[in-house]
Amino acid sequence: MNQPQRPSAAFVGASWAALLVGAITYLAGLWNATMALNEKGYYFTLLAYGLFSAVSLQKSVRDRMEGIPVTNLYFGLCWMSLLLALLLLTVGLWHATLAPSEKGFYAMSFVLSLFAAVAVQKNVRDSSRSAGSDLA
Repeated sequence: MNQPQRPSAAFVGASWAALLVGAITYLAGLWNATMALNEKGYYFTLLAYGLFSAVSLQKSVRDRMEGIPVTNLYFGLCWMSLLLALLLLTVGLWHATLAPSEKGFYAMSFVLSLFAAVAVQKNVRDSSRSAGSDLA
């Protein structure tokens, strides 16, 4: 098995910055939104669910690439969870009484957060593997 290279400090920093920018701007938008509290809770839960499903899918893909067994059922659930989070956000924003610019703001910060969460998890795993730890 090839030993992954340790990610550069610049890539690690950029990944964490993207995750923080995406998640904080999404949450700041929710905090300042004039929508009902239950609607804010819906969008907050979607962010948490989306981040978890993206990281879980990335870990499952990586495990399979490295020969670590991942059942087809779990792998399929990871894909379904990520797609469901994206679908629920799309449906929620489609029917929301928000300006198109606000809908775009939520969509872009959500997608940025998902991408950055995958990059951060990859960095954590590569860093721990290059250090000889199995904690990723």
